[in-house]
Amino acid sequence: MRQLDLVVIVVYLVAISVIGLRLAGRQRTAKDYFVGDSHMPWWTVSFSVVATETSVLTVISVPGGAYSGQGFGNVELALGYVIGRVVVATVLIPLYKRGGFVSAYQYLGSRFGLKLQGLASVTFVFTRLLAEGVRLFASAIPIKLLLDELGMHTSFRTIIIVLTVITVIYTYLGGIKAVIWTDTIQMGLYLGGALLAIAVLYAHVGGDGVSRALHTGHFKLIDTNFDLAHILTSPFALPTAIIGGAIFAMASHGSDQLIVQRILTTRSLRDGQKAMIASGVFVTVQFAAFSLVGALLWSYNKGKSFQELGLSSSDNLYPSFILHGLPVVISGLLVAGIIGAAMGSLSAALNSMSNSTVADIIHSFFRSAPSEEFMLKLARLMTLVWAVLMAVFACAFSTSTGNVYLTGLTIAGYTYGALLGAFLLGRIVRRASETDSVVAFLVTVAVMTYLVRDVKIDVTTAGTTVPTAVAAQWLVPAGVVVTLVVGGVMSLFHRSPESGPADDGAPEAVPDRVEAPAVGE
Repeated sequence: MRQLDLVVIVVYLVAISVIGLRLAGRQRTAKDYFVGDSHMPWWTVSFSVVATETSVLTVISVPGGAYSGQGFGNVELALGYVIGRVVVATVLIPLYKRGGFVSAYQYLGSRFGLKLQGLASVTFVFTRLLAEGVRLFASAIPIKLLLDELGMHTSFRTIIIVLTVITVIYTYLGGIKAVIWTDTIQMGLYLGGALLAIAVLYAHVGGDGVSRALHTGHFKLIDTNFDLAHILTSPFALPTAIIGGAIFAMASHGSDQLIVQRILTTRSLRDGQKAMIASGVFVTVQFAAFSLVGALLWSYNKGKSFQELGLSSSDNLYPSFILHGLPVVISGLLVAGIIGAAMGSLSAALNSMSNSTVADIIHSFFRSAPSEEFMLKLARLMTLVWAVLMAVFACAFSTSTGNVYLTGLTIAGYTYGALLGAFLLGRIVRRASETDSVVAFLVTVAVMTYLVRDVKIDVTTAGTTVPTAVAAQWLVPAGVVVTLVVGGVMSLFHRSPESGPADDGAPEAVPDRVEAPAVGE
């Protein structure tokens, strides 16, 4: 009977590519390829943002975390993320939409110059290559476990290559439109799978099971431990989740091209703002659904430990239920949903990296605007280049024995503070020049490298003291402070540069050398 699950998975992989290409239509220009000629409905963009930031590990880790004691802590985190997105929608999105940009870093080019724009873009693509390469390999881990259970034994490298090839087909041909439409479908599938799992679990445990989970703290939303060491190291401490989470979201959704690019595909500023804020609401609902799955699984399994269940880690909990607690075909659909989460993250990364490479880096080599046809070919070529590099990196990482999940999480800590800090420096410190911004950016990356790698805080739990890294949510605020302090102090030692409309990101302030080559116009 497991063959039916395999049929479902194969049909899904073929169907998602065909549907994505048909909905995308034909791409005629680089601007159409990168931002859908700014004609995408806001609700599809909002779903795409959620799918982009949701990896396979999110889908399988949140239920396991809720089962093992985190409760609804991820929902608490999402509340901070919503606040950060509201700020992004109010402060940063108007800069991008009114400036007619296809890349977030074009604002830095118009405010400071091409050096910082190129530096920010190189930082983005390098960071994204590392993060998504690790993410791609990490996605292959649960997929391999699921396929082994279904009787389809294969290697990590084969899974990585197959996922990459299928994703590249619709990303290469359909551009951002195909990415957004397929993201929307994939989000519906994995979130619908969670709702189906909730219904099945509730039918087994009933109201009594919910009550047991409630009284044992599996629905706990707010972390009320206000010890300083806990606040600095735990992502679920209330100040960390709300304050740190809000600033982290400002960086991840306001200065990371991976997310900003989706917002630039909307029809208007208002649509872009609605897409950004709504994505925060949808993420909160998503975290609540997967947390509820974990709480109900605790009642379903009568509180047994992972070892008693024969599981090697919490990440195996949800996949195990999918395979053993759901009917054939239904389990195949949910496995397809997990694969879809991996493909959604990958396609988003490939298109945004290609966008940033063409719009922010390669364009500076042209003295005049290339043709539409040339720019579209270049955009597709860079999609292939990044796909190959990412697959190679992920395959190389498959020989590592380190914690890939933690590795992926810490990568953003090196650069997010510098990226968001550069945008805020341009808005807040009017005296800051291009030299100030570049030096501040580089100093921030160096400081954050030290903070991420070497700074540990002693945390005592159950009588045992363990050196613990600073919570990821505090890394971004620290980086922003360093950027503003260094850039602000340096700006005091020279005359204020001539201010103009470029500071406000107005369309007329965008140099032809920035916008024209980027969109092939």
